[in-house]
Amino acid sequence: MSTIRMRISPAGDVLDVKALIRHPMETGNREDKSTGEKIPANFIQKLMVSVNGEQVMDGNLSEAVSKNPYLNIKVPGKKGDEVTISWKSNTGESDEATQAA
Repeated sequence: MSTIRMRISPAGDVLDVKALIRHPMETGNREDKSTGEKIPANFIQKLMVSVNGEQVMDGNLSEAVSKNPYLNIKVPGKKGDEVTISWKSNTGESDEATQAA
């Protein structure tokens, strides 16, 4: 099951893309309350958005972004176009989701 949930609203030649990404976004500075050990850093570093296979956004995130990040962007496109969101973390994890507008 994907960690990315999307809602896309077409408006003329623009797509309003709203996405919620399930991810812990750990900074590496917090401690586990039960063991006292530091929780290792685990955060999304790279976020990419494409429409019909053409990249329209390439973003760098950091540990400063909160848990389960919410993304709301407007990208060029129209009803029926396919939007793909993908991410890669500092631990090597990744995910991708595609949805038609």
